Amino acid sequence: MEQSNKTPLLGMTPDELKAVVAEEGLPAFAAKQLAQWVYQKGIDDITRMSNISVAGRQKLSERYEVGLMSPLTEQHSADGTVKYLFPTRSGQHVESVFIPDEDRGTLCVSCQVGCKMACRFCMTGRQGFQGQLTVTDILNQIYSLPERDRLTNIVFMGQGEPMDNLDAVLRATQLLTASYGWAWSPRRITVSTVGLRKGLARFLDESDCHLAISLHNPFPEERAAIIPAERNFSLTEMLDLLRMNDWTGQRRLSFEYTMFGGLNDSNRHARELVRLLAGLECRVNLIRWHALPDEETLHEASMERMIAFRDYLTHRGIRCTIRASRGQDIDAACGLLNTKE
Repeated sequence: MEQSNKTPLLGMTPDELKAVVAEEGLPAFAAKQLAQWVYQKGIDDITRMSNISVAGRQKLSERYEVGLMSPLTEQHSADGTVKYLFPTRSGQHVESVFIPDEDRGTLCVSCQVGCKMACRFCMTGRQGFQGQLTVTDILNQIYSLPERDRLTNIVFMGQGEPMDNLDAVLRATQLLTASYGWAWSPRRITVSTVGLRKGLARFLDESDCHLAISLHNPFPEERAAIIPAERNFSLTEMLDLLRMNDWTGQRRLSFEYTMFGGLNDSNRHARELVRLLAGLECRVNLIRWHALPDEETLHEASMERMIAFRDYLTHRGIRCTIRASRGQDIDAACGLLNTKE
Protein backbone atom coordinates (compact mmCIF):
# COMPACT_ATOMS: atom_id res chain seq x y z
CA MET A 1 0.00 0.00 0.00
CA GLU A 2 1.33 3.42 -0.97
CA GLN A 3 2.08 5.58 2.05
CA SER A 4 0.29 8.92 2.30
CA ASN A 5 2.05 12.17 3.12
CA LYS A 6 -1.18 13.74 4.37
CA THR A 7 -1.86 14.21 8.08
CA PRO A 8 -4.62 11.99 9.50
CA LEU A 9 -7.52 13.55 11.41
CA LEU A 10 -8.24 10.24 13.15
CA GLY A 11 -6.45 10.48 16.48
CA MET A 12 -6.73 14.26 16.90
CA THR A 13 -8.32 15.83 19.97
CA PRO A 14 -10.89 18.68 19.71
CA ASP A 15 -8.15 21.22 20.48
CA GLU A 16 -6.01 19.84 17.68
CA LEU A 17 -8.97 19.92 15.29
CA LYS A 18 -9.57 23.56 16.27
CA ALA A 19 -5.98 24.33 15.32
CA VAL A 20 -6.51 22.62 11.95
CA VAL A 21 -9.61 24.61 11.01
CA ALA A 22 -8.03 27.86 12.20
CA GLU A 23 -4.96 27.21 10.09
CA GLU A 24 -7.10 26.47 7.04
CA GLY A 25 -9.24 29.57 7.56
CA LEU A 26 -12.45 27.63 8.36
CA PRO A 27 -14.98 28.83 10.98
CA ALA A 28 -14.30 27.63 14.52
CA PHE A 29 -17.47 25.49 14.62
CA ALA A 30 -16.02 23.34 11.82
CA ALA A 31 -13.81 21.64 14.42
CA LYS A 32 -16.88 20.14 16.10
CA GLN A 33 -18.19 19.06 12.70
CA LEU A 34 -14.90 17.33 11.93
CA ALA A 35 -14.99 15.49 15.25
CA GLN A 36 -18.54 14.29 14.55
CA TRP A 37 -17.67 13.06 11.07
CA VAL A 38 -14.48 11.31 12.16
CA TYR A 39 -15.44 9.86 15.54
CA GLN A 40 -19.21 9.50 15.60
CA LYS A 41 -20.12 8.91 11.96
CA GLY A 42 -16.91 7.14 11.02
CA ILE A 43 -16.71 8.79 7.59
CA ASP A 44 -13.71 7.74 5.48
CA ASP A 45 -13.34 10.74 3.15
CA ILE A 46 -13.21 14.48 3.85
CA THR A 47 -15.10 15.19 0.61
CA ARG A 48 -18.14 13.43 2.09
CA MET A 49 -18.44 15.83 5.04
CA SER A 50 -21.57 17.46 3.64
CA ASN A 51 -22.09 20.21 6.23
CA ILE A 52 -18.64 21.68 5.58
CA SER A 53 -18.41 23.99 2.58
CA VAL A 54 -17.09 22.60 -0.69
CA ALA A 55 -14.21 25.08 -0.58
CA GLY A 56 -13.46 24.10 3.01
CA ARG A 57 -13.43 20.40 2.16
CA GLN A 58 -11.11 21.05 -0.75
CA LYS A 59 -8.67 23.02 1.40
CA LEU A 60 -8.69 20.33 4.10
CA SER A 61 -8.18 17.55 1.55
CA GLU A 62 -4.99 19.13 0.25
CA ARG A 63 -3.15 18.50 3.51
CA TYR A 64 -5.32 16.18 5.56
CA GLU A 65 -7.16 12.88 5.31
CA VAL A 66 -9.38 10.95 7.71
CA GLY A 67 -6.73 8.24 8.00
CA LEU A 68 -8.81 5.08 7.70
CA MET A 69 -7.12 2.11 6.03
CA SER A 70 -9.08 -1.07 5.32
CA PRO A 71 -7.67 -4.46 6.32
CA LEU A 72 -5.51 -6.08 3.67
CA THR A 73 -6.51 -9.66 4.43
CA GLU A 74 -8.94 -11.56 6.62
CA GLN A 75 -9.05 -15.14 7.85
CA HIS A 76 -12.16 -16.84 9.18
CA SER A 77 -12.07 -19.51 11.87
CA ALA A 78 -14.50 -22.38 12.09
CA ASP A 79 -15.68 -20.91 15.43
CA GLY A 80 -16.58 -17.52 13.91
CA THR A 81 -13.43 -15.67 14.95
CA VAL A 82 -11.97 -13.39 12.27
CA LYS A 83 -8.32 -12.30 12.05
CA TYR A 84 -7.48 -9.14 10.12
CA LEU A 85 -4.18 -7.84 8.79
CA PHE A 86 -4.05 -4.05 8.93
CA PRO A 87 -1.50 -1.72 7.33
CA THR A 88 0.12 0.95 9.50
CA ARG A 89 1.05 4.56 8.73
CA SER A 90 4.72 3.53 8.60
CA GLY A 91 4.13 0.84 5.97
CA GLN A 92 4.25 -2.10 8.40
CA HIS A 93 1.47 -4.50 9.41
CA VAL A 94 -0.38 -5.67 12.52
CA GLU A 95 -2.99 -8.30 13.25
CA SER A 96 -6.30 -7.79 15.08
CA VAL A 97 -8.86 -10.40 16.04
CA PHE A 98 -12.65 -10.05 16.16
CA ILE A 99 -14.34 -12.55 18.48
CA PRO A 100 -18.15 -12.84 18.24
CA ASP A 101 -19.99 -14.49 21.13
CA GLU A 102 -23.80 -14.37 21.13
CA ASP A 103 -24.65 -10.74 21.98
CA ARG A 104 -21.01 -9.72 22.51
CA GLY A 105 -18.42 -8.69 19.97
CA THR A 106 -14.85 -8.32 21.24
CA LEU A 107 -11.92 -6.90 19.31
CA CYS A 108 -8.38 -7.83 20.32
CA VAL A 109 -6.33 -4.76 19.37
CA SER A 110 -2.58 -4.41 18.77
CA CYS A 111 -0.49 -1.46 19.96
CA GLN A 112 2.96 -2.27 18.56
CA VAL A 113 4.49 -4.05 15.58
CA GLY A 114 6.08 -6.97 17.38
CA CYS A 115 7.04 -6.61 21.05
CA LYS A 116 10.10 -5.96 23.23
CA MET A 117 9.02 -8.20 26.10
CA ALA A 118 10.31 -11.45 24.54
CA CYS A 119 7.98 -13.69 26.53
CA ARG A 120 9.04 -17.24 25.83
CA PHE A 121 5.59 -18.59 25.07
CA CYS A 122 4.42 -15.85 22.66
CA MET A 123 4.84 -15.62 18.87
CA THR A 124 4.69 -11.80 19.00
CA GLY A 125 7.56 -11.84 21.49
CA ARG A 126 9.53 -14.02 19.10
CA GLN A 127 8.92 -11.48 16.35
CA GLY A 128 10.89 -8.87 18.27
CA PHE A 129 10.11 -5.17 18.36
CA GLN A 130 9.64 -3.51 14.97
CA GLY A 131 7.85 -0.27 15.76
CA GLN A 132 5.28 1.70 17.75
CA LEU A 133 1.75 2.14 16.48
CA THR A 134 0.42 5.68 16.32
CA VAL A 135 -2.94 6.63 17.80
CA THR A 136 -4.27 6.57 14.23
CA ASP A 137 -2.95 3.02 13.74
CA ILE A 138 -4.62 1.83 16.93
CA LEU A 139 -7.96 3.50 16.22
CA ASN A 140 -7.90 2.35 12.60
CA GLN A 141 -8.16 -1.27 13.74
CA ILE A 142 -11.45 -0.30 15.39
CA TYR A 143 -12.91 2.23 12.96
CA SER A 144 -12.01 0.20 9.84
CA LEU A 145 -13.27 -3.08 11.29
CA PRO A 146 -16.00 -4.54 9.05
CA GLU A 147 -17.88 -5.62 12.22
CA ARG A 148 -17.51 -2.20 13.86
CA ASP A 149 -21.23 -1.88 14.55
CA ARG A 150 -21.21 -5.20 16.42
CA LEU A 151 -18.45 -4.24 18.85
CA THR A 152 -19.27 -4.31 22.55
CA ASN A 153 -15.77 -4.67 24.03
CA ILE A 154 -12.16 -3.89 23.16
CA VAL A 155 -9.14 -5.62 24.70
CA PHE A 156 -5.58 -4.44 24.24
CA MET A 157 -4.27 -8.01 24.12
CA GLY A 158 -2.99 -8.17 20.55
CA GLN A 159 0.57 -7.52 19.44
CA GLY A 160 2.74 -5.40 21.71
CA GLU A 161 2.97 -4.26 25.32
CA PRO A 162 0.51 -1.40 26.02
CA MET A 163 2.59 0.11 28.83
CA ASP A 164 5.50 0.39 26.39
CA ASN A 165 3.41 2.62 24.08
CA LEU A 166 1.32 4.23 26.78
CA ASP A 167 0.89 7.71 25.30
CA ALA A 168 -0.78 6.26 22.20
CA VAL A 169 -2.84 3.73 24.16
CA LEU A 170 -4.12 6.35 26.61
CA ARG A 171 -4.97 8.76 23.80
CA ALA A 172 -6.84 6.02 21.92
CA THR A 173 -8.87 4.99 24.97
CA GLN A 174 -9.61 8.62 25.83
CA LEU A 175 -10.92 9.26 22.32
CA LEU A 176 -13.08 6.15 22.50
CA THR A 177 -14.61 7.15 25.83
CA ALA A 178 -14.93 10.90 25.20
CA SER A 179 -18.35 12.48 24.71
CA TYR A 180 -17.32 13.68 21.24
CA GLY A 181 -16.05 10.18 20.37
CA TRP A 182 -17.86 6.90 20.80
CA ALA A 183 -18.81 7.84 24.36
CA TRP A 184 -18.07 4.31 25.46
CA SER A 185 -17.78 3.46 29.13
CA PRO A 186 -14.15 2.71 30.05
CA ARG A 187 -15.56 -0.52 31.52
CA ARG A 188 -15.89 -1.82 27.97
CA ILE A 189 -12.13 -1.59 27.45
CA THR A 190 -9.46 -3.82 29.02
CA VAL A 191 -5.74 -3.10 28.82
CA SER A 192 -3.31 -5.95 29.38
CA THR A 193 0.29 -5.78 30.56
CA VAL A 194 3.16 -7.92 31.80
CA GLY A 195 3.89 -5.03 34.15
CA LEU A 196 6.21 -2.09 33.50
CA ARG A 197 6.78 0.06 36.57
CA LYS A 198 6.35 3.62 35.27
CA GLY A 199 3.75 2.73 32.68
CA LEU A 200 1.55 0.79 35.09
CA ALA A 201 1.66 3.49 37.78
CA ARG A 202 0.70 6.11 35.22
CA PHE A 203 -2.06 3.96 33.72
CA LEU A 204 -3.61 3.44 37.15
CA ASP A 205 -3.62 7.21 37.71
CA GLU A 206 -4.83 8.32 34.28
CA SER A 207 -7.23 5.63 33.09
CA ASP A 208 -10.46 4.06 34.33
CA CYS A 209 -10.29 1.11 31.94
CA HIS A 210 -10.11 -2.45 33.22
CA LEU A 211 -6.66 -3.90 33.81
CA ALA A 212 -5.40 -7.40 33.04
CA ILE A 213 -2.02 -8.55 34.35
CA SER A 214 -0.14 -11.28 32.47
CA LEU A 215 0.98 -13.25 35.50
CA HIS A 216 1.51 -16.88 34.35
CA ASN A 217 3.54 -17.94 37.39
CA PRO A 218 3.28 -16.88 41.06
CA PHE A 219 6.96 -17.53 41.83
CA PRO A 220 9.12 -14.56 40.72
CA GLU A 221 12.17 -16.61 39.74
CA GLU A 222 10.05 -19.01 37.69
CA ARG A 223 8.08 -16.15 36.14
CA ALA A 224 11.33 -14.46 35.09
CA ALA A 225 12.30 -17.57 33.12
CA ILE A 226 9.32 -17.08 30.77
CA ILE A 227 8.70 -13.31 31.19
CA PRO A 228 12.01 -11.37 31.21
CA ALA A 229 10.23 -8.15 32.32
CA GLU A 230 9.91 -9.74 35.78
CA ARG A 231 13.58 -8.92 36.39
CA ASN A 232 12.93 -5.18 36.06
CA PHE A 233 9.63 -4.96 37.93
CA SER A 234 8.98 -7.88 40.23
CA LEU A 235 5.62 -9.47 40.81
CA THR A 236 5.89 -8.50 44.48
CA GLU A 237 6.40 -4.82 43.65
CA MET A 238 3.60 -4.92 41.12
CA LEU A 239 1.13 -6.40 43.61
CA ASP A 240 2.12 -3.75 46.17
CA LEU A 241 1.25 -1.08 43.60
CA LEU A 242 -2.04 -2.76 42.69
CA ARG A 243 -3.06 -3.00 46.35
CA MET A 244 -2.81 0.78 46.62
CA ASN A 245 -5.82 1.06 44.30
CA ASP A 246 -9.49 0.41 44.98
CA TRP A 247 -10.82 -2.59 43.01
CA THR A 248 -14.14 -2.90 44.83
CA GLY A 249 -16.02 -0.66 42.38
CA GLN A 250 -16.83 -1.20 38.73
CA ARG A 251 -13.25 -1.19 37.53
CA ARG A 252 -12.01 -4.76 37.21
CA LEU A 253 -8.61 -6.28 37.89
CA SER A 254 -7.85 -9.66 36.36
CA PHE A 255 -4.81 -11.90 36.10
CA GLU A 256 -4.08 -13.88 32.95
CA TYR A 257 -2.56 -17.29 33.66
CA THR A 258 -1.47 -19.39 30.70
CA MET A 259 -1.09 -22.96 31.89
CA PHE A 260 1.86 -25.13 30.92
CA GLY A 261 1.96 -28.83 31.72
CA GLY A 262 4.51 -29.59 34.43
CA LEU A 263 5.67 -25.98 34.63
CA ASN A 264 3.04 -23.87 36.44
CA ASP A 265 0.03 -26.16 36.91
CA SER A 266 0.92 -27.88 40.19
CA ASN A 267 -0.79 -27.65 43.58
CA ARG A 268 2.28 -25.73 44.75
CA HIS A 269 1.56 -23.03 42.16
CA ALA A 270 -2.12 -22.93 43.04
CA ARG A 271 -1.36 -22.50 46.75
CA GLU A 272 1.12 -19.68 46.09
CA LEU A 273 -1.34 -17.94 43.79
CA VAL A 274 -3.98 -18.01 46.53
CA ARG A 275 -1.47 -16.61 49.00
CA LEU A 276 -0.34 -13.85 46.64
CA LEU A 277 -3.83 -12.66 45.76
CA ALA A 278 -5.38 -12.97 49.22
CA GLY A 279 -7.58 -9.97 50.02
CA LEU A 280 -7.25 -8.50 46.52
CA GLU A 281 -10.54 -8.07 44.64
CA CYS A 282 -9.73 -9.74 41.33
CA ARG A 283 -10.35 -12.67 39.04
CA VAL A 284 -8.02 -15.18 37.41
CA ASN A 285 -8.42 -16.30 33.80
CA LEU A 286 -6.80 -19.62 32.98
CA ILE A 287 -5.66 -19.81 29.36
CA ARG A 288 -4.71 -22.79 27.25
CA TRP A 289 -1.23 -22.56 25.78
CA HIS A 290 -1.00 -23.12 22.04
CA ALA A 291 2.16 -24.83 20.85
CA LEU A 292 4.65 -22.68 18.93
CA PRO A 293 6.92 -23.86 16.11
CA ASP A 294 10.24 -25.25 17.37
CA GLU A 295 9.26 -24.81 21.03
CA GLU A 296 10.00 -28.18 22.64
CA THR A 297 10.38 -27.22 26.31
CA LEU A 298 6.83 -25.96 26.90
CA HIS A 299 3.81 -28.25 26.90
CA GLU A 300 0.05 -27.80 27.12
CA ALA A 301 -1.60 -28.49 30.46
CA SER A 302 -4.38 -31.07 30.40
CA MET A 303 -7.97 -29.87 30.69
CA GLU A 304 -8.32 -32.11 33.74
CA ARG A 305 -5.45 -30.25 35.40
CA MET A 306 -6.88 -26.84 34.42
CA ILE A 307 -10.25 -27.75 35.93
CA ALA A 308 -8.62 -28.92 39.16
CA PHE A 309 -6.56 -25.70 39.32
CA ARG A 310 -9.68 -23.59 38.74
CA ASP A 311 -11.64 -25.44 41.40
CA TYR A 312 -8.82 -25.06 43.94
CA LEU A 313 -8.81 -21.26 43.48
CA THR A 314 -12.60 -20.99 43.40
CA HIS A 315 -13.04 -22.95 46.62
CA ARG A 316 -10.64 -20.54 48.32
CA GLY A 317 -12.51 -17.41 47.35
CA ILE A 318 -10.77 -16.40 44.11
CA ARG A 319 -13.03 -16.02 41.09
CA CYS A 320 -11.47 -18.15 38.41
CA THR A 321 -12.55 -19.14 34.91
CA ILE A 322 -11.08 -21.16 32.07
CA ARG A 323 -11.09 -18.92 29.02
CA ALA A 324 -12.47 -20.52 25.88
CA SER A 325 -9.83 -20.80 23.18
CA ARG A 326 -10.93 -19.08 19.95
CA GLY A 327 -9.43 -18.93 16.49
CA GLN A 328 -6.64 -21.45 16.96
CA ASP A 329 -7.13 -22.86 13.43
CA ILE A 330 -6.18 -19.46 11.92
CA ASP A 331 -3.41 -18.64 14.45
CA ALA A 332 -5.61 -16.05 16.11
CA ALA A 333 -5.65 -17.50 19.64
CA CYS A 334 -3.72 -16.05 22.60
CA GLY A 335 0.00 -15.78 21.91
CA LEU A 336 -0.15 -16.64 18.21
CA LEU A 337 -0.23 -13.19 16.52
CA ASN A 338 2.81 -12.45 14.37
CA THR A 339 3.53 -10.20 11.38
CA LYS A 340 7.24 -10.81 10.99
CA GLU A 341 6.74 -11.94 7.40
